[in-house]
Amino acid sequence: MKRSWTLAVVSFLLCSACTVGPKYQRPVAVAPPALKELAGNDQWKMATPSDELLKGKWWEAFGFPELNRLEELVNIDNQNVKVAEAQFRQARALVDLNHANYYPTIGSAPSITQTDSGGNSGRLAGTSQSFSLPATVSWEPDLWGRVRLAVENASASAQVSAADLENVRLSTQATLAADYFALVGNDMQQAILQNTIAAYQRNLQLTINRYNGGVASKSDVTLAQTSLAGAQAQSTDLRIARATNEHAIAVLVGKNPSELSIPVAKIDGPPPPIPIAVPSLLLERRPDIAAAERQVAAANANIGIAQTAYYPTLSLSATPGLLSTSLANLVTWGSRVWSAGPSVSQTLFDFGRRNANIQGVQANYDATVATYRQTVLSAFQEVEDDLANLRYLAEEAVQQQEAVVAAEQALDLELARYRAGTDSYLNVITTQTIALSDEQAAVSILQRRMLAAVDLVKALGGGWDASTLPTTDQMRSAALANPDTTKTVAMPVNR
Repeated sequence: MKRSWTLAVVSFLLCSACTVGPKYQRPVAVAPPALKELAGNDQWKMATPSDELLKGKWWEAFGFPELNRLEELVNIDNQNVKVAEAQFRQARALVDLNHANYYPTIGSAPSITQTDSGGNSGRLAGTSQSFSLPATVSWEPDLWGRVRLAVENASASAQVSAADLENVRLSTQATLAADYFALVGNDMQQAILQNTIAAYQRNLQLTINRYNGGVASKSDVTLAQTSLAGAQAQSTDLRIARATNEHAIAVLVGKNPSELSIPVAKIDGPPPPIPIAVPSLLLERRPDIAAAERQVAAANANIGIAQTAYYPTLSLSATPGLLSTSLANLVTWGSRVWSAGPSVSQTLFDFGRRNANIQGVQANYDATVATYRQTVLSAFQEVEDDLANLRYLAEEAVQQQEAVVAAEQALDLELARYRAGTDSYLNVITTQTIALSDEQAAVSILQRRMLAAVDLVKALGGGWDASTLPTTDQMRSAALANPDTTKTVAMPVNR
C-alpha cells in the first residue's frame, strides 16, 4: 500500500511540468506605415533613429520656468497620482501573495491539557496532564500550472496598474500644462484689453472735448462710454477665468488655492517642434496602450486558470510533533508523534459550471483584445488630430496676423477722419471693435497652438516607454518599494 501511494505521488509530481492554458501571444494591432497629416507638412518631420525623441520632462521644451516648477510638484503632491501609486503597490503585493503558493504552509498549535476524572467517571480517579508541541505542514504541488498562471495573472495585472500610474501622471501633467497656457493666454488677452481700455479712455476724452466744443453730438459721447464700459466688463470676466485656472492648477499640484499665486506671463512664440517617432513605436510609448495589452495577458492567464479546474488537486500534509504527560520528557525521542499522507480531490460532475466559466473568461479575453485594438486606433486618431490642428493653426496664425495689421491701419485712418470731422464716431467704434476682435483672435490662436502641442505630447506618450514596466522579479524585489533605488519612469514615487 505504501509503495502505491509513493508511486502516485511521484507520478503527480512528474506531471507538474505539464501545464495547461493557451500560450500568450500579443494580439496584432496594425500600425500605419506613415502618419497622414505629416504628408506635405514642412513643420513636423518623422524622427529618424538618430534623432532625440521626447524625454521624461517634456514640458521643459516649452521654455516656461514657472511651468517647470509646477510640473515637478505633480509627482510629489498630486493626490490622484498618489492614489494610482498606492493601487500599484497593492497590485504588486498580490504578486507576492500568489508567488507564496509555490511553497508549503507551516504552522504550529502548542497546547497544555489538564484532565480531572471523578470517581463516577469509570476511570481511575485523579488529575492528569498532557503537553503537546505539534507542527503542521501542508503543500499543494503546482500541478497543471495553477500557481504559475495565477502569478502570471497577478504580474500582468500589476503591470496594468504600473501603466495606469504612468497614464494618470501623464494626464495630470498635460492637464496642468493646458491650464497654465490657458492662464497665460488670459494674461495676454488682459494686456490687450488694458491697452484697448486706455485707448477708449483717450477717445472718450477726445469725444467729450469735441462735444463741449460743439463739433460732436451727445450720441458720440454715449457710444464712447459704451465701448469703454464693454471693454472693462471683458477685463473683469478675464479676471474670473484667470482665478479659476489658478485654482485648478493649485489642486493639481496638491495645494489649497489660497496657497498658490502664479505670476503674469506671456507666450513669446509658437510651440516648439515635437519629435515624432515612426507609427510602430507609438505602440510602445503610450501607457494606456501598454495597460490595455497587459490586460490581454492577464485575461489569457485566466483562461488557463479556468481550464485547470478539469484536473485533480493533490495536497501533501504532515503533522510531526511531540506529546507527553510530563513537561520534562516532552523534548525526548520517546515523545515523538507524527502523521502524513497525500490527498487528491477532483470534481466529477458540476453540470456545466466549469465549461460556463471557461466560456466566460474566453469572452472576457476577446473583449480585452478588442479594447486593446480600439485603444491603438484611438491613439493614432489623437496623433493625427493634433498634427492637423497644429498644421492648420499655424496657417491660421499667419492669416490672422495679416487681419490684425489691416485692422490697426483701418483704425488709424478712421480716427484721423473723425478728428478732421469727416466721419462719424460710429465708424470709429465699429473699426475699434474689429481691431480688438482680431487681436484677441490672434492670441486665442496662439493659445490653441500651445494646447495642441501639449495634446500631441500626450498623444505620443510624453516620453514614456513600455520597457520601463517592472518585471515580475522587479515587483517582488524590496528595492521597488524604495523610489531612490530605481531610475525607471514607471516606478512609484513616494514622499
